[in-house]
Amino acid sequence: MGITYRDAGVDIDEGDRLVELIKPLAKRTVRPEVLAGIGGFGGLFAMDLSKWKKPVLVSGTDGVGTKLKLAFMTGKHDTVGIDLVAMSVNDVAVCGAEPLFFLDYYATSKLQADVAKLVIAGIAEGCAQAGCTLLGGETAELPGFYQGDEYDLAGFAVGCVERDAIIDGTKVKAGDAVIGVASSGLHSNGFSLARKVLLEHAGLELDAHVPELGKILGDALLTPTIIYAKQMLALTKAVPVKGFAHITGGGLPGNLPRCIPDGLKAVLRNGSWPEPALFGLIAKLGSVARDEMLRTLNMGIGLCTIVAPEHVDAAIASLKQSGLAAWRVGEIATGSGEATVEFV
Repeated sequence: MGITYRDAGVDIDEGDRLVELIKPLAKRTVRPEVLAGIGGFGGLFAMDLSKWKKPVLVSGTDGVGTKLKLAFMTGKHDTVGIDLVAMSVNDVAVCGAEPLFFLDYYATSKLQADVAKLVIAGIAEGCAQAGCTLLGGETAELPGFYQGDEYDLAGFAVGCVERDAIIDGTKVKAGDAVIGVASSGLHSNGFSLARKVLLEHAGLELDAHVPELGKILGDALLTPTIIYAKQMLALTKAVPVKGFAHITGGGLPGNLPRCIPDGLKAVLRNGSWPEPALFGLIAKLGSVARDEMLRTLNMGIGLCTIVAPEHVDAAIASLKQSGLAAWRVGEIATGSGEATVEFV
């Protein structure tokens, strides 16, 4: 008998088994607009034109980054899918859009359907939290392309917003308030720094209990990114939101200016929000400068919103009702040139 595709490293039967394993996972995320999802060549989604007057589609894509390394090291694969969804749907939602559907790309050198199922279960959970459908995806088995049992993930989200309801920061003005919304930890950014400091430099073990954190280090680092989409939509119904910023790579200085017009700056007050112990541990053990921490990590703020001063209390109340901790962390002031962030 000649050489088979399996001999070359690709197991078609394992891929077929995975499809059957994930169909029930995707089914729990199905919205009424779905005509065809997992299993076809393309996912079909019919826009409900009775709901939308002037719909604008919003798309976003991202990955999980080197946080995946911790999933490989711990053997814990059921949460990184939530991170994958979060990174895209939060970006889509900052302009006021409702996430509609999500697609994933899972690539590995040797497909292990049971591991892939855990990852995709996390993706389905993330879609359920965001209120969007897991409409489809791609599983690629690429022999020799990745090391050992490692895999990579990418995700793609599409949402919709009414044209006259787009939130783009153009209405932000001096005197407006900046509200910070709590993160759950590192989310999905800065893990190269975190691994360098905690695992290589300090020599901590992922299965060790860290007193400063009150938990196992691996559990703290793998805490999933918060999906803010539903809470953001609820907030836009409670108060007039002028701007949203998803705090990802680049931290507050790199992301908050993206929803602030030029000629203005965000003045944030140090100490106006509680910073989780994990950030302090990284700074201490790695002697990481404050500026480096701020431009690399979210420092406990995963989302910012900008509202008029008279709407601050109502905005914080809405966020707390949605289960999110939030604080007034600063104001918008007159600046010069491109929008910036200043810490005082």
